[in-house]
Amino acid sequence: MKRTTLFVIVLIIGGLMGILSFYYWQKNIFSKDVLKLEIIGPAQVNLLEEVEYIVKFKNNGNIRLDEPRLIFEYPSHSLPIDGDFLRIVKDSQQLGGPIYPGEERSFSFQARLLGQEGEKKIARASLRFQPKNLRAHYQSTTSHTTIIRKVPLTFEFDLPLEIEPEREIKIRLNYFSNVDYPLSNLRIKTDYPSGFEFIQAVPQALEEEEWPIALLNKAQGGRIEISGRLTGQIGEIKIFRAKIGIWQRGEFVLLKETHKGIVIARPSIHISQTINNNPFYVASLGEWLHYRVFFRNLGRESLNNLFLIIRLEGDLFDFQTLKDFQGKFLAEENSIIFDWRRIPKMRLLLPDEEGEIDFWIKLKEEGEILTPAVQNLTIKTKVNLNRIEEEFVTKVNSKIVVSQEGYFDDEVFGNSGPLPPRIGQTTSYTVIWRIKNYYNNVKNIRLKAKLPPNSQLTGKIFPEEQATKFAFDSHSREIVWKVENLIAGQGVGELIAPWIAFQIKFTPEVNQKGQTPEIISKVIMTGQDEWTTAILEAESKNITTATISDPDFAEEKGIVQ
Repeated sequence: MKRTTLFVIVLIIGGLMGILSFYYWQKNIFSKDVLKLEIIGPAQVNLLEEVEYIVKFKNNGNIRLDEPRLIFEYPSHSLPIDGDFLRIVKDSQQLGGPIYPGEERSFSFQARLLGQEGEKKIARASLRFQPKNLRAHYQSTTSHTTIIRKVPLTFEFDLPLEIEPEREIKIRLNYFSNVDYPLSNLRIKTDYPSGFEFIQAVPQALEEEEWPIALLNKAQGGRIEISGRLTGQIGEIKIFRAKIGIWQRGEFVLLKETHKGIVIARPSIHISQTINNNPFYVASLGEWLHYRVFFRNLGRESLNNLFLIIRLEGDLFDFQTLKDFQGKFLAEENSIIFDWRRIPKMRLLLPDEEGEIDFWIKLKEEGEILTPAVQNLTIKTKVNLNRIEEEFVTKVNSKIVVSQEGYFDDEVFGNSGPLPPRIGQTTSYTVIWRIKNYYNNVKNIRLKAKLPPNSQLTGKIFPEEQATKFAFDSHSREIVWKVENLIAGQGVGELIAPWIAFQIKFTPEVNQKGQTPEIISKVIMTGQDEWTTAILEAESKNITTATISDPDFAEEKGIVQ
């Protein structure tokens, strides 16, 4: 009996202990789901629009969560508002310590997003913690997707729909920003079709297919002009492609791409041009230009009722002088329109037949040019006929200037002798040469003048460094000063050009009494234009005893006594 009672008591105690253990286990069971973690942010944004992500977490359990540690990762290629790091870690102290049951906290992260239109940008967050009285650590994770809705960048090709094979083509890439944020580290890359031969680009390209773009603010844009030659079969379509993006952390982040096709077409019209009867003419300022434009029908069909448009590009044209043409001038577009009503050949152009139009125009005179520092002058004509466009570029020579002045009263050497000059007596003068070069670089510059028999050099030259470039041939009595090179604008503005002063002495002869004889001939300056390769020439008048440049010099002081 006693044994049975003892067994029952042990059984009851064991049962109670089991119930207590189950209750205690059930009370301490834990799931990481008791922590709610989320990221709140916009579903869509525009390129580089400022974005705010709110990371919010709440302890929905009954247990305190110790040692919380939050990691937030911005979407790829983001520009964080604070700092440069795309991965932010906040420890327990930065998060405010343990998270108590029912407690909710939130943290803000701001950035601008980079990417293409329609691209998904994913922000991620994770929170690691240790429930009180448990050794294990748990981690909750979440993410948020934002789509780039719009990239307000204009980026497009400007090129003709068709081109004849092996003809030079100009491809223009236009870009314009309407982004409410400055774009830096921009790059444009091109992908040329097969059969394309790169010639040049403006601005100059890196490796013929990449261009760095300077800081681009809102409402700013630009253009890249690529010249090349395209070959292929008639009817073949060639696709040009280009990308614009930002170089970030060693990676090209694509913002926008564009492409456009062009068809290789059978040639129908050949257009050519001459200026003053020369297809490779080099123009000079102040010169009359006689343009003749020829057009030949290369097709198999007759061409009827044609219009030909010539656009004159360049500030050097003096449009007021346009004359002798059978077209209509549109001043606002600097264009001349010729049509079939006035030009019989444009009314009907049979296969292999050629027509012609012409006109005259003058380039601006000296002193009417925009700025003296402009280099490598050109003028252009763009001829458009029956959807065929030809561009002709004509180089323009630089302008060089030389001046020669003589002084008796000067502070360089100091002169002596009678004034007016007297027969048999020597009077000395100082001669100064100054030079200018306006537009293109010029090389191999020489200045030459001659001394009459009764003029001699005294040997005084200033500045001294020019003495080694100064020479005199006693047989021909020719003076030569070698300047070598002048860059564009030298002697015109702030760029100082070389100059030289030298002293001569003059002794009048008996037969020169009552006259104002020459003491040095005119000076002639020559040089080769590096842009046009033309030999340029300028001259300045001679100096007589009566053309001395002293401020108070009277002509009577130059009459030989």
